[in-house]
Amino acid sequence: MNPMRQAEHDAEGAIRLALIRGILNLIRREPNELLPFDAVKALKPHGEHYLGLQAIEVAQIIGSTDRYKDFDQVFLPRNEHLVDRWVNIRRLHLEGKELPPIQVYKVGDTYFVKDGNHRVSVAHLENQMFIDAEVIELDVTVPPTAGDNVRDLILKGEYASFLVAAKLDDVRPDHYAIMFSTLGRYDLLLEHISTRRYYLGLRYQREVSWAEAVGSWYDRLYKRMVDEIRASHSLIQFPTRTEADLYLWMMDHRYYLNQRYGHDPGSRETVLEFTRNYRPSWWRRFSARFGQRLRESLDGALAPGLSAPQRAVRLFTGGKRRAT
Repeated sequence: MNPMRQAEHDAEGAIRLALIRGILNLIRREPNELLPFDAVKALKPHGEHYLGLQAIEVAQIIGSTDRYKDFDQVFLPRNEHLVDRWVNIRRLHLEGKELPPIQVYKVGDTYFVKDGNHRVSVAHLENQMFIDAEVIELDVTVPPTAGDNVRDLILKGEYASFLVAAKLDDVRPDHYAIMFSTLGRYDLLLEHISTRRYYLGLRYQREVSWAEAVGSWYDRLYKRMVDEIRASHSLIQFPTRTEADLYLWMMDHRYYLNQRYGHDPGSRETVLEFTRNYRPSWWRRFSARFGQRLRESLDGALAPGLSAPQRAVRLFTGGKRRAT
């Protein structure tokens, strides 16, 4: 098959695969578009600088500045009007022609395409690991990761705002990551710190600085509770939730137990009591884990650049590449 015929054949297969992925994501009620670069504003970038020409990982390219609706999450073309340009890029690849580098914005370890969306799409189809790019890096406090959606970026933006307000990076530079699964929770942490500051002032009969209150809250409340959550493996009992989610729930439960029994039960007893009484049923836990496993398998099996046998292997290995 000559390069043009091969490129047209590959374009048809890519659009067909994009359609299948779109239907599955619609059934799963999950987004099927690239991340729009405008969503990065939620992360509150505080500077940018030019890094020059680099070889970047294709798998780490997660969004686009203006073509995010034209491609799905793995850069498969979603619309027929993209075919001519896509076929031309694919043909040049098959002919061994060298193409100019793409242009991207780097945010954390991920990238957003400024110019070269079709070249990235073809690179995905060919299972290409790296692609040359001119890189502009944006400085953010909490970076995105591959697999994030717009809601994830908003959550990370809230986290970045919390870190600035609490000055936690300054007080405890090696602190645990504090990520929630729902929006609007970080204000509650600031309330916890303010309350801690108030009671410390009463205990010490002096003015307590914000930094001292933050350190005390993190060491004596947050970290201690999370350490107990980890030691008891409680998080596995609450699929789709995070350590920060459990911390807030368990602090509320700790207050309840204190009021009920007239003394503070402490972190360990709170964690064990809450997990024992409020973990979801075994069926819900199983369903959540099975659903996640199925999504990983389907995503792996429907990755571009795979033959039918490779798709079968991905489907039955949880979407993972098998070592060779």
